[in-house]
Amino acid sequence: MRRSRGFTLVEVLVALLIMAILAAMGWQGIDGMVRAREASQGAAERTLRLTTLIAQWEQDLSALYDSAAAPAITFDGATLRLVRRGADGAQVVAWSLREGIWRRWHSPVVATSVELQQAWLASQQLIGDEPTQVRLLDQVSDWQLYFYRGNAWSNAQSSGDVVPPGAAGAASGVARSALPSGVRLVLSVSQRRLTRDVSLGPQQP
Repeated sequence: MRRSRGFTLVEVLVALLIMAILAAMGWQGIDGMVRAREASQGAAERTLRLTTLIAQWEQDLSALYDSAAAPAITFDGATLRLVRRGADGAQVVAWSLREGIWRRWHSPVVATSVELQQAWLASQQLIGDEPTQVRLLDQVSDWQLYFYRGNAWSNAQSSGDVVPPGAAGAASGVARSALPSGVRLVLSVSQRRLTRDVSLGPQQP
């Protein structure tokens, strides 16, 4: 009878080497698929979060409240402060950018002019760890705001037209800057630029 011939050591080693290469190639493919899925999921979650934040931004601006107690809306280059109308009164809201983090703070709802002035003062003394200050979005490199005045967009930090005392829509006995009719937000996030325009519309007394 003829003796059956087995595999030599070299053949076994070559087979093992081929299987190792195939396993490595398969692992790289699976790893790439997992990474792509994680990146896609992260981008989707970030887009959803940004959409929610922009909705809150528009909601704050659409509820803008103009009174003699505090400016309705101001921007100093780092923080946008505004007064918004609530169901039981008014509250001060501050949107700010610090160390690449977009934040939002709001005061309690107040019902008197004195309380509103105190809330406005508190919005100018924020340090970042207040209980009602929320960390909204990371990796924000820059933001710019423009106000629509006189049929043109202008820097939000520039002074606007002054409404004289007694004019329609002016606070009684107080001269102040006229409110813009629109706000443009330009937000730079993760090397992407987002532009959003919000129409303010007429203000209710």
